[in-house]
Amino acid sequence: MSNLEIDSPAPQAQGLSQWQRVTSIFTAPSKTFEDIKRGNKSWWLPYLFAIVFGYLLFFGITTKVGWQQVAENNLKMNPKQAERIDQMPADQRASAMKISATVTEGIAAAVPVTQIIAALVISLLLWATINFGFGGRATYGQIMAVYFFAGLPGVIQPLLGAAALFAGLAPESFNINNFAGTNIAYYLSADETNKALYAFASQLDIVNIWLAILLAKGIATVAGKKSSAGYITVFGWWGVWTVLRVVGGLLAG
Repeated sequence: MSNLEIDSPAPQAQGLSQWQRVTSIFTAPSKTFEDIKRGNKSWWLPYLFAIVFGYLLFFGITTKVGWQQVAENNLKMNPKQAERIDQMPADQRASAMKISATVTEGIAAAVPVTQIIAALVISLLLWATINFGFGGRATYGQIMAVYFFAGLPGVIQPLLGAAALFAGLAPESFNINNFAGTNIAYYLSADETNKALYAFASQLDIVNIWLAILLAKGIATVAGKKSSAGYITVFGWWGVWTVLRVVGGLLAG
């Protein structure tokens, strides 16, 4: 378990600057990943990008939709839950919806925390899989740096979501769980489409597939393995997550 280390977000060797690694991820991602492999594992800049664009969407939701409306929209997409809440007395229903809105807003506001938690968990799974499953030599800090830099194109999604809101998207149409038109499910009716089908269609997201490809290449590079090992690792876990979402949709439907 000697490779399991959470490196502090500070560069350890001379190499590319953070800005060079950011731009390279869009133009020549191998340069970024090779730089991380050499020991430059600082990831604060892509983390900052994720926070800034996350709060841009948060601001758009707060000013253009409102969290009470978000809670109502979520309820509309869950008929079983809606039926239970509609059977409550008016005061209890209002209280339940207020709590739902507050919780949803709180989770959305905790972008800095949720980003780190996601990075810690996903990096651990990828680190263990590429090292123990394929004999890789990556450190946990390298995998975490790859995770943040490979995730940079993901800022497109909150940017698109915020743009739609400021362009005049009807608050009643906003879906906080699928706010960017980068996947098939976005163009389906969330409350009328079969839940399992909707969950599967939401996985067919062009931006997320882009991120997965970058992540696969990145972890293979820092682990010193062939690209195929990275693709099997990343898309293997992607497949597990897809199955879980589809099963959840079946149970919800």
